[in-house]
Amino acid sequence: MKTFTAVIERCPDTGIFVGYVPGFPGAHSQGGTLDELNRNLCEVVEMLLEGGEPDLEAEFVGIQNVVVA
Repeated sequence: MKTFTAVIERCPDTGIFVGYVPGFPGAHSQGGTLDELNRNLCEVVEMLLEGGEPDLEAEFVGIQNVVVA
Protein backbone atom coordinates (compact mmCIF):
# COMPACT_ATOMS: atom_id res chain seq x y z
CA MET A 1 0.00 0.00 0.00
CA LYS A 2 1.37 3.42 -0.98
CA THR A 3 0.38 6.88 0.18
CA PHE A 4 0.63 10.00 -1.95
CA THR A 5 -0.14 13.57 -0.90
CA ALA A 6 -2.57 15.46 -3.11
CA VAL A 7 -3.07 19.21 -3.37
CA ILE A 8 -6.76 20.12 -3.51
CA GLU A 9 -8.37 23.32 -4.74
CA ARG A 10 -11.99 24.30 -5.27
CA CYS A 11 -13.07 26.30 -8.30
CA PRO A 12 -15.00 29.35 -7.05
CA ASP A 13 -17.12 29.46 -10.21
CA THR A 14 -18.22 25.82 -10.40
CA GLY A 15 -17.59 24.53 -6.87
CA ILE A 16 -15.77 21.52 -8.36
CA PHE A 17 -12.79 20.15 -6.43
CA VAL A 18 -9.57 19.69 -8.41
CA GLY A 19 -6.63 17.70 -7.10
CA TYR A 20 -3.18 16.67 -8.19
CA VAL A 21 -0.19 14.82 -6.77
CA PRO A 22 2.81 17.17 -6.92
CA GLY A 23 5.59 15.89 -9.13
CA PHE A 24 3.61 12.89 -10.41
CA PRO A 25 2.92 13.56 -14.12
CA GLY A 26 -0.69 12.77 -15.04
CA ALA A 27 -1.87 12.32 -11.45
CA HIS A 28 -4.72 14.80 -11.43
CA SER A 29 -8.50 14.63 -11.36
CA GLN A 30 -11.65 16.40 -10.25
CA GLY A 31 -14.89 15.69 -8.43
CA GLY A 32 -18.06 17.29 -7.19
CA THR A 33 -17.27 16.29 -3.60
CA LEU A 34 -14.06 15.58 -1.72
CA ASP A 35 -14.99 11.90 -1.52
CA GLU A 36 -15.57 11.73 -5.27
CA LEU A 37 -12.27 13.50 -5.91
CA ASN A 38 -10.45 11.04 -3.64
CA ARG A 39 -11.96 8.06 -5.47
CA ASN A 40 -11.06 9.59 -8.83
CA LEU A 41 -7.48 10.35 -7.75
CA CYS A 42 -7.06 6.80 -6.43
CA GLU A 43 -8.25 5.41 -9.75
CA VAL A 44 -5.86 7.63 -11.74
CA VAL A 45 -2.85 6.84 -9.53
CA GLU A 46 -3.60 3.10 -9.69
CA MET A 47 -3.68 3.26 -13.50
CA LEU A 48 -0.43 5.25 -13.61
CA LEU A 49 1.29 2.77 -11.29
CA GLU A 50 0.47 -0.09 -13.68
CA GLY A 51 3.40 1.18 -15.74
CA GLY A 52 5.77 0.77 -12.79
CA GLU A 53 7.07 3.03 -10.06
CA PRO A 54 7.01 6.70 -11.05
CA ASP A 55 10.06 8.93 -11.06
CA LEU A 56 8.54 11.78 -9.10
CA GLU A 57 9.59 15.18 -10.43
CA ALA A 58 8.95 16.90 -7.07
CA GLU A 59 7.97 16.08 -3.50
CA PHE A 60 5.23 17.79 -1.48
CA VAL A 61 6.85 19.56 1.45
CA GLY A 62 4.12 21.64 3.06
CA ILE A 63 2.32 24.95 3.02
CA GLN A 64 3.24 28.43 4.22
CA ASN A 65 1.33 31.58 4.99
CA VAL A 66 2.63 34.62 3.14
CA VAL A 67 1.81 37.93 4.80
CA VAL A 68 1.96 41.12 2.75
CA ALA A 69 1.17 44.69 3.72
